[in-house]
Amino acid sequence: MIKGNVWDSMQQPLADVSVQLLPDNKWYRTDKDGYFEFKSLYEGTYQITVQHVGFGSKNLSIPLERYDSTLCVVLTKENKTIEQVNVNRKVTEVDNLIQAENAAMPVHVITRREIELMGSRRLDEVMKEQTGVAIVNDISGGSRAVGVQIQGFSSNYVMVLIDGQPMLGRNNGNFDLSRISVTNIERIEIIKGASSCLYGSDALGGAINIITRQGVITPQVQASLLYGSLHVVDATIEGETPLANQRGSVVLSGNYYQTDGFNTDKQYLTSGSTTLAPYENISLQGRLRYKTSKNGTLGLTARYGGRNSTMINAWSNDLTLEDGQRDNDFNLGASYDHQLRPGLRTMSRYYYTRFQTTLQAQWLQQAALAGSEEFGQHIHRLEQQLLYTPLPSLKLTAGLGGSMEIMDNRDLGNTHSLNTAFVYAQTEWKTTDRILTMLGVRYDHTNTYNGRLSPSVGLTYQLGSNLLLKAGAGAGFKAPDYKMRYQIFFNPAANYLVVGNDRLQEVLETLDSQGELSYKNSYMVDRLANNLQAEKSWSNNLGITWNPEKKWQTQLSFFYHRIHNQINTESIGSGTSISQIYTYRNSPKVVNKGFEISADYHVQTNVELSIGYQYLIVKDLSVLDSIRSGRPPYDYYVNPTTGQYRKSKPSDYWGIQDRSKHMLNVKALYTYRPWQMNVNLRANIRGKYPVQETNMNQFIDDNDKFVPAHTLLNLTLEKTLMKNKLTLRVVADNLLNFTNRNMLGQPGRVILGGISYRWVKP
Repeated sequence: MIKGNVWDSMQQPLADVSVQLLPDNKWYRTDKDGYFEFKSLYEGTYQITVQHVGFGSKNLSIPLERYDSTLCVVLTKENKTIEQVNVNRKVTEVDNLIQAENAAMPVHVITRREIELMGSRRLDEVMKEQTGVAIVNDISGGSRAVGVQIQGFSSNYVMVLIDGQPMLGRNNGNFDLSRISVTNIERIEIIKGASSCLYGSDALGGAINIITRQGVITPQVQASLLYGSLHVVDATIEGETPLANQRGSVVLSGNYYQTDGFNTDKQYLTSGSTTLAPYENISLQGRLRYKTSKNGTLGLTARYGGRNSTMINAWSNDLTLEDGQRDNDFNLGASYDHQLRPGLRTMSRYYYTRFQTTLQAQWLQQAALAGSEEFGQHIHRLEQQLLYTPLPSLKLTAGLGGSMEIMDNRDLGNTHSLNTAFVYAQTEWKTTDRILTMLGVRYDHTNTYNGRLSPSVGLTYQLGSNLLLKAGAGAGFKAPDYKMRYQIFFNPAANYLVVGNDRLQEVLETLDSQGELSYKNSYMVDRLANNLQAEKSWSNNLGITWNPEKKWQTQLSFFYHRIHNQINTESIGSGTSISQIYTYRNSPKVVNKGFEISADYHVQTNVELSIGYQYLIVKDLSVLDSIRSGRPPYDYYVNPTTGQYRKSKPSDYWGIQDRSKHMLNVKALYTYRPWQMNVNLRANIRGKYPVQETNMNQFIDDNDKFVPAHTLLNLTLEKTLMKNKLTLRVVADNLLNFTNRNMLGQPGRVILGGISYRWVKP
């Protein structure tokens, strides 16, 4: 046991002080006598962080052997400085010198303990419970593409990284978050807004950086199993150990996940059909760290992910489609961290990744091939980073590097590789005790598109001991990828065709000559074909953090993102046997704007409440301009009920597809200590959002197809036994059993039961 008391400099006990124990990530709030305790601990070295509003914080390293450790911690009262605001989030990484908190944009961190209390299995399940984040299925990626949306930016604009290295394998720009298991995750960092200055062009709308397990103290193994509805099996085993007399450490983990899939479209698909495919997924990952010298650390990471899925879509006894897909994902990274001298640190990094997917669909009764696709890509990436601190108040982060990306599919055009070079720098200058300024710039150049400069600026101002202001602005850009320009993708299960912009005219002419084109939107085709441009953006964020009481924290942020030439999918026709034909189009001027507000309140030491709300407007300003001026094709509003036409008004325009104006998250955590039991109840409420334009007036209005407003209610029960070695869990997702045929990735009610056992070497 580690126990103790917290006092002020006058030897008076301090109540409601936050005490954090790492690496177990346990928390305790002191009672009226300033007392805290952590029971059922194993031998080893622990880190304790003690924090209290209006006081300086303390970081302690506590060796725990055969007997209890008793501490007396004294906190000194002082003005809270900027450095102390996020002290519990500052973790020195061994494989990346770029810290998420260095971004000018807002940053949110999800801890390992939060993930455990959700009972989540895949990354998409974790993300959908975060304020300002939505999970959607990208139409161009098919039902298997479970993507993310941050402040109105779709998955195309959000970079997903593991330990600071970008992940490959996007279905037409959409990264499938359900590919990633949350096993072995230490924390998740979410940057909202343009992050191109730190991470490059794919982070035009934000970044999700997944940090895997670290902080090894003593050899231990943990095994867990979840089983329940849809025959979901989620089995994980993790092991970690120090080596070479604590000079190094190894962390290994493996996860097996399977599900029978589900059908959200029972009205049109017969029994046995699924809208989300049954699949098996295997994830293996490992980290090795070794201190080669007093000032040098070598890091190695490896990850493999494999998924195999087969789904059946049957519209009638004579019309049954079998759709199979296999994905393989391999990542390997190496880094060398070297402290040259005090204040000067360098890191060399190499990264290799390989992604391959194979898709094949056939009509079973006719024994005919409906469609097939094979796509592969791999990338080599080198980067040199530098961290220089010439003064305590001044820090410089800089880097340069390059990457070579190669596509397997030779049908994507004459150029089969994408070579990129980049250089970036960012300064953090603490001008006074209350003001921290950030300036950054990055330049990216590719062999296919022109180079682009991405600047950013940030300001953090401590207005008072309980009031913090943060403002940031940054540029971003993103060039169309090869698939958007050249690929022809047919989804036989959903019966739609997605055509790369540069091949649009060719494909439509071929369909027309074969008598397979029933409708073509000539106005849109003439505007779009061979005319896809790179995207540019400018993001602005203003945030306020207010702590009116020790138990209460409130955050409010306003955001305004201006995007030029945003790329979206557009329906431009239909075929005699194909329901919809899509391509990509630029929206000349798009605005994502709104605000987020969140509040956390500790009612007692065993009750925590939190709430988060986002208001979002996403509109194409060129559509609004055309409506105001009466320019076709947006000049008339069609009432589908009466068939009557009238002049369009700006208020008729809803905005861009898949965006809700209102999203609300409510969470309540109750801990009953005598039973060592946690009850975690969460409600995710999302307002209605449009999925398709149906009345042919070329813009989304209230009469088009929408997913209705809905609530997803989730519950997790957790009980520990045998001195925290054994954990029992019951996970209940979507208790209200909400489904919709246009939410392909949202199952009905799912109930799972699980057990976890942790063994630690005595």
